[in-house]
Amino acid sequence: MRGVSEEAAPASEGGATFAPQPTQVEPTEVEPTEVEGVLTSTLLSAVQRHGSGAVLLCSFQKEESVLIDELVRIGGGSTPVRIVMIDTGVLFEETIQTSRELQRHFGIEVEVQDATGPWTGPEKCCSAAKVAALGRALQHATAWITGVRREQAPTRANAQLIERDEARAIEKYNPLAFWTEEDIWRRIHRRGLPYNILHDHGYDSIGCRPCTMPGRGRAGRWAGTEKTECGLHVPPQAMPLAAETRQD
Repeated sequence: MRGVSEEAAPASEGGATFAPQPTQVEPTEVEPTEVEGVLTSTLLSAVQRHGSGAVLLCSFQKEESVLIDELVRIGGGSTPVRIVMIDTGVLFEETIQTSRELQRHFGIEVEVQDATGPWTGPEKCCSAAKVAALGRALQHATAWITGVRREQAPTRANAQLIERDEARAIEKYNPLAFWTEEDIWRRIHRRGLPYNILHDHGYDSIGCRPCTMPGRGRAGRWAGTEKTECGLHVPPQAMPLAAETRQD
């Protein structure tokens, strides 16, 4: 299992697994303590500037385990921002279970935006219903927080810590932009965080059942098609504000 040593195998419950308790620079140039500092400072900026006007869009993949953990730390035991998931009606049961486990583990609430539709595969995937659900979630928001990482895909290779989402006229925070897969699993292991058990079965990236297969990076998403993004993450405009959270 990635990120957890054999002598410290995790216990699982439902769809979530518990690991045992135990600047803008390229990821290869950043030490673990530095990327965690960037995570904290970027989220602090979002909380201080936007408060409950910020929304964490949560897909309950490994990145969200880290983001929720840090937000609860910043909030002194509760999350200072809204957490929202988009339910297409065809999410993996393991993803639903992970949502429940994280809510129980941290004592948080997750808002659910409905985006059910005729999801039968990539050709029917991510219609206007999903984008509309995000629009509702962000209707009164001034910023949204994502788990986007540069390492995930070429379409995300230029992600900045803080960007301007011109399509929605709000700020977009990517606190994990410079984190690697190894960084993510190190944090999950060290903090004993619940995470989606599908990651242990070859799913590096997890979307909806009809469109997701096991695969490295995002190769399992819409496999065999030219589709690379679901439409929620549109090309951004980097904010000058991003320089404020740079760790030199």
